[in-house]
Amino acid sequence: MPSKPPAPITIDAVYAAPGYLFRRMQQIAVSIFMEECKAFDLTPVQYAALIAIHTHPGIDATRLSAVIAFDRSTLGSVIERLQAKDYIERKPAPEDKRIKLLYLTRSGAAILREIIPAVERAQARMLEPLKPADRKVLMGLMSELVDLNNEASRVPLRAEDALEHLGKAG
Repeated sequence: MPSKPPAPITIDAVYAAPGYLFRRMQQIAVSIFMEECKAFDLTPVQYAALIAIHTHPGIDATRLSAVIAFDRSTLGSVIERLQAKDYIERKPAPEDKRIKLLYLTRSGAAILREIIPAVERAQARMLEPLKPADRKVLMGLMSELVDLNNEASRVPLRAEDALEHLGKAG
C-alpha cells in the first residue's frame, strides 16, 4: 500500500496548526491584558507573581517559579521590577540568610485590589466573541490540554509540590 504523500507546505496549513493558534491567542491575550491594565503598568506575569506572593506570603523565588510555572532565571527580573515599584519586599529567611522570602508591601496589596476589575474585564474580553456555552467548552478543553501536557512544558506547573514544602498547601 503506497504511503500518503505529505501535505503541501502552505501558509494556510500554518494558520490551522494548533501551535500557531495557541501562540496567536497568547499574543491576543497579552495585548488585551495590557490594554485593560495599562493604568497599572503590570505585565500578566507580574500580576501572577503578585497574586502568588499575596496568597503565599514568605514564598521564595524558586517556589514562586513553580507556583506560576515561570522560568526561574527570567523570574529574577520580574521580582526586581516588582521590588523597584515597591510592590514587594525581600527579606532573608530566618534559617538561611541566603534565601530571600517575598512579601507584598502596602503598595503591592493596594495595586492588587485596584487592578482586579481591569483583569476581570481582560479575561472576559478574551472570551467575549464566543457564545457562553462555547466559552465553557473552550475553558474545559484548554484546562485539560494544559494539565495533560504539563510535563512537556519547559517549566511545568509544580504548585502543589512547592506549597507542600512551604506548609501552606491549598
